[in-house]
Amino acid sequence: MENHLESLSDQIRESFNQQNDKRDKALAQSRELTRHAARAIRAIHREDNDLAQEHLAQANQLAEALRTGLADEPDLYFSGYTQDALKEFVEAHLTVATILNQDWPTPEDLQVAYATYLNGMSEVIGELRRRIMDLMRAGHSPEVERLLEVMDDIYALLVTMDYPDALTYGLRRRTDIARSIIERTQADVTISYRQQLLEKRIAELSAQLSQIEITDQNNPSGA
Repeated sequence: MENHLESLSDQIRESFNQQNDKRDKALAQSRELTRHAARAIRAIHREDNDLAQEHLAQANQLAEALRTGLADEPDLYFSGYTQDALKEFVEAHLTVATILNQDWPTPEDLQVAYATYLNGMSEVIGELRRRIMDLMRAGHSPEVERLLEVMDDIYALLVTMDYPDALTYGLRRRTDIARSIIERTQADVTISYRQQLLEKRIAELSAQLSQIEITDQNNPSGA
């Protein structure tokens, strides 16, 4: 009996050691994946497309390494830290594609679960707000309208995913946050646009008044 228990404990310990090693490796890969996703987003906001693509390529390799390394460990693969990193991976791909006005990669293209894809999609809205605010510094433009429309389209899709959090990984909360970001962005764009129109009108009136003054100076007698 004693030998049997000792053999069993060795077997269990070996299994746990292997799982723990895979977990530690997956944690490191997840952190690195998150970093490359964040750097890709930062690069595309700075309009450095080449650098963004480099970070996405690195992220692709890390995502594949996670899938391969945890292929026989579904509990670890679908754990919070792994799926959070893959969510950031999705967000980076969709943000870069949106800003470049390219077709989005599908969940199958990125090889991620639907819930992970949707959660990554929800966070794209925050990045589009950032992009819109940057663009508005130069004035209202068709690009601002395009990005606002993308934000609306994303929300229209997310709001239809009314399923338990156990299936969607907390998508409902992120959808509520997305709605508030969209509403705030629309309000900010409206205020900024009206301010720009007002400033333009003031400049036009100022130019007209200056022209009148010049005319009066050139015709002091009113002739």
